[in-house]
Amino acid sequence: MSVAPELKREQDYLDWARAGLARMREQTLSLKVQAHDPISAEHLARTLHLRAASLQDDPSTTLFFGRIDTDQAERWYIGRRHVADPAGDPLVIDWRAQMSTAFYRASRAEPMGVTLRRRFGLDRGAITAYEDEHLQDRREHDVRSHILAEEIERPRVGPMRDIVATIQPEQDEIVRAGADQTICVQGAPGTGKTAVGLHRAAWLLYAFRDRLARSGVLVIGPNRAFLEHIAAVLPALGEVAVGHTTVEELVASVAVRGVDSTETAVLKGDARLAELLRRAVWSAVRPASEPLVVPRGVRKWRVPAYEVNELLDELRTRGVRYDAARQMLPQRLAHAVLLQMERAGDSPDDRVQDQVARSSVVKKYAQALWPSLDGRAVLFGLLSDPAELARHADGLLTPREQELLVWERAPRAKGAARWSLADAVLLDELGDHISRTPSLGHVVLDEAQDLSPMQLRAVGRRCSTGAATVLGDIAQGTTPWATDSWETSLAHLGKPGSHVEVLDRGFRVPASVIEFAAQLLPTVAPGLGAPISVRDNPGRLDVLEVEAANVLTKTASVVGSEAAEPGSVGVIAPDDLVDALSAALSAQGVEHGVLGQDHGDIDHQVDLVPATVAKGLEFDRVVVVEPAAIVAAEPDERTGLRRLYVVLTRAVSALTVVHAEPLPAQLTRSEALGDGSRV
Repeated sequence: MSVAPELKREQDYLDWARAGLARMREQTLSLKVQAHDPISAEHLARTLHLRAASLQDDPSTTLFFGRIDTDQAERWYIGRRHVADPAGDPLVIDWRAQMSTAFYRASRAEPMGVTLRRRFGLDRGAITAYEDEHLQDRREHDVRSHILAEEIERPRVGPMRDIVATIQPEQDEIVRAGADQTICVQGAPGTGKTAVGLHRAAWLLYAFRDRLARSGVLVIGPNRAFLEHIAAVLPALGEVAVGHTTVEELVASVAVRGVDSTETAVLKGDARLAELLRRAVWSAVRPASEPLVVPRGVRKWRVPAYEVNELLDELRTRGVRYDAARQMLPQRLAHAVLLQMERAGDSPDDRVQDQVARSSVVKKYAQALWPSLDGRAVLFGLLSDPAELARHADGLLTPREQELLVWERAPRAKGAARWSLADAVLLDELGDHISRTPSLGHVVLDEAQDLSPMQLRAVGRRCSTGAATVLGDIAQGTTPWATDSWETSLAHLGKPGSHVEVLDRGFRVPASVIEFAAQLLPTVAPGLGAPISVRDNPGRLDVLEVEAANVLTKTASVVGSEAAEPGSVGVIAPDDLVDALSAALSAQGVEHGVLGQDHGDIDHQVDLVPATVAKGLEFDRVVVVEPAAIVAAEPDERTGLRRLYVVLTRAVSALTVVHAEPLPAQLTRSEALGDGSRV
């Protein structure tokens, strides 16, 4: 048969490509840094280091995963990075290259010049199989790719991997959208929205490297466990200089030691607070009541107070930040003096204006009218003084809302303040009113449905001159201020009118799990369509009701059985049950990590996950403990059911629910769901 020889030819080509990559890396490492100054030398050394890191081969993966032959007698191997032979001709073309688009989007209806598309079956860095599609052969019909299905569904342990081999056409359109376009992806569980966002960042850095390498790209996720889960994706795609952070870290200008009530936190996240803070900042500018008098030589030059106030009004309406306008004021005052000198017959030049602006008289006068501000002092004044708050909140906040904002026991000084997470966001807003926040070239914001309007404004400031990829699922909103409208969120982000793309084809979550969890949707997200699983394998669903005394031991037993099979296992439980459940797992000899704690490790086969940390993670098999307790732990039922929806949709192949408390009413249907089992 011809199969074995063809496989060998493809494997030989892979070996040749690996040798080419090794040669490219050796050439990079052999380059000597030569520069005229230490700063340039350091920059060049870092550039070479990043280049060498991007050329590091991973023997557990292959350099390419597909091939296309065109009607122009060209053959291209598609892989994670560009690899060239000694003459500079491509052995593998980067999946982000324009030519690679056809690999993802070509179809029988629109072949895009492709005569053959070949997908490779891979195992530990070796080619084990291939599938061919002859897109221009009318005798051949579409069949489901087994290689594609196996790659999507295969068990995995550890961090998220890239999906370059399995990107679907609708995903590829999002990935390759222009650099100036902000896109919002409403993605149901298992639709690959996070992976799409990360691959979009990688594509943008490839297609617009000069621009984005200078301005920067940042990925913002919901928590550190999530960021650790996705941390390996971009380096695997050759991008090692992308920052990863959370919103809390983004605005961390003060130590967070305080906790707000839910009602207060919701109010502090309200967009009206931006106007409140703007008023507080600009109220610091005081009208002039005395003229500016500048002695120079034997003369004294006088600028009337009314003229000074005209200058203040002009600076206030220029659209610049408070501090930028403050720094302009001495020059404006000096220019007014210069005009008087000219009217008196003198001929002063710019040097005289600079001297006047730097004089102690002008600087002292300007400082009295336009003082420098500290954001912490401004916020301290608002939260500690009801009269000060009322002065700026008139027409914005009700008396009850003002009461919520003011501290019950105000600290004596701003240094003693116990700032909360919401306060840190307000301080970030104040900082931007005072001095403009620098903008990045692109921001990827995941789980965006959970951000308050003020948090969205904080993120939007980081891409005010760039664009954003906004990822989320309204049904998975688990904060009291979670959005019900992407249009509203995009407006708060500073990107109104941006395109919203819906991904509803579930590639990772099986049908039995989706159908079970989707019973919650009419309650948590009315009007939002249920995701559609496109996998042949419906997965497995088991719901086990046990006595309350046996919940921990039964869970540990189930987890032990699940861990006997290849693939990752996530055990998701109410936060206050995690310690007891960890002890029960240890008692039965089940080695595990605990995410969100110091001894947690994403690389364990079994991970114990507090329900509040589960968002964005996925495991081959998931065991959910006490759904009713997960719901009850949240401040309201809608938020609790949304949290449960998140938890139930973390499974890639099987979901087991262990409970003693009655399930939420939305999940108590007695009939079997899909092809999974219900016990």
